[in-house]
Amino acid sequence: MVSVCIASYNGSKYITRQINSILSQLKNNDEIIVSDDNSSDNTCELLDEFNDKRIKIIRNKKTIGPLANFENALKNANGHYVFLSDQDDIWAPDKILLMTEYLQKYDLVLSDCEVVDEALNTLIPSFFDYRSSKPGLLRNLYKNSYIGCCMAFRREVLTYALPFPTSVHMHDWWIGLLVELNGCVGFVHKPLMKYVRHGKNASPTGEASDYSSIERIQTRLILLWYIFKRWLC
Repeated sequence: MVSVCIASYNGSKYITRQINSILSQLKNNDEIIVSDDNSSDNTCELLDEFNDKRIKIIRNKKTIGPLANFENALKNANGHYVFLSDQDDIWAPDKILLMTEYLQKYDLVLSDCEVVDEALNTLIPSFFDYRSSKPGLLRNLYKNSYIGCCMAFRREVLTYALPFPTSVHMHDWWIGLLVELNGCVGFVHKPLMKYVRHGKNASPTGEASDYSSIERIQTRLILLWYIFKRWLC
């Protein structure tokens, strides 16, 4: 069984397109878990219009932010294989099939992606090439390749990845580095989605960072502290 976890917030402009690209790959017993962070637009109404029992919507009564919102979706996932998804991308039609094949061998799988703008014009043909993506704890602590929308992992990962420390900024970076310590990571060197950058994304991955050098160092030290604290426990 596959669970696709989406943290939505005011995603009405893109979410229908994204859900369609996912639904076409799901089996009858698979699910899409959408944790909606108190959207003020018609995101939830658009999800209701699918009238598909595989789509399960959790409506937050107050806004809790991206980190807690993804955690909320993951806590409600039932699948043996868990995929993370943004609300505004487009998945390739063989993404789930290929990544679940890799998950027979690996605890976590990260696929390449094509970075595009809002009009779907290619900005970066291969995120892996742009980022020099490879596995490795120190490599990815220094230069993170673990973007959630390209990740899938076995359910067992949640036993040590949850709950997310509130001081960690990025859930995907946290999960990826934890699996580097606790499991086996595989990289799929084929773009399996269009990673849409439109200027209002919740994450700045794929764009120039606004953080100062000191802030970037502090972020990594905090992340490293919580990773080893969780690992040792």
